[in-house]
Amino acid sequence: MIRKLLQPIYGLYLWVLLLFCVVLTTLTLLLTPGLSRRRNVARHSARLLFRLAGIKVQTRGEPVDATRACIVVSNHASYLDGIILTAFLPPNFSFLVKREMRSVPIGGLLLRRLGTEFVERFDFRRGAADARRIIRTAGTGQGLAAFPEGTFRPEPGLGHFYPGAFNAAVRAGLPVIPITLLGSREILPAEQLLPVPGKLEIIVHPAISCVQNGGRSEMIRIRDAARASILTALNEPDRKTRL
Repeated sequence: MIRKLLQPIYGLYLWVLLLFCVVLTTLTLLLTPGLSRRRNVARHSARLLFRLAGIKVQTRGEPVDATRACIVVSNHASYLDGIILTAFLPPNFSFLVKREMRSVPIGGLLLRRLGTEFVERFDFRRGAADARRIIRTAGTGQGLAAFPEGTFRPEPGLGHFYPGAFNAAVRAGLPVIPITLLGSREILPAEQLLPVPGKLEIIVHPAISCVQNGGRSEMIRIRDAARASILTALNEPDRKTRL
């Protein structure tokens, strides 16, 4: 009974905390020179947010190697997911984000300040230009991270994976590391106004190697393999609706 009464108070506290962290981080990112410094600011801010919110984050699997270029892909269930990966991944990682986000006011600017790579989700051939740019990025030792579902929905389940990140992986010859995120949907679901207390778990699966320039069939192979790895640990239904 007391716990139910305290949940709205916690939810309001977390929103105030999130707003404070976002405003402070935004101002800092706009004023801080150097990409590596800005990414470190974002990483430490994300970790501080979870500590102040009392959200325990547990990890399983091998840590992601900061010295190895790769593409990390994860399920997407909540607004918290990007913050989770920002806190967990090494600061040399940039996110692969759908191209439409580039034109979003303020958000697009902040993503650019963090070195975000904007990619085409739908068209395999149009992704060639993205892949060439990503190859250059990977050549500098940077890692890349993406949510291949593109968005999240209120109902539990793992949706269709768009090819953008996997297209880039094949053309660049980069291994793909699947990650399953657990708990974010329970803390802040898509259609819930106030977050609730909870814990998060990050499960890092073994890397999936690919044949460089292996074409569409290779892209489909690593996409399906990554999706299967994530689904095995997700405890949610398979909601794949596209081929």
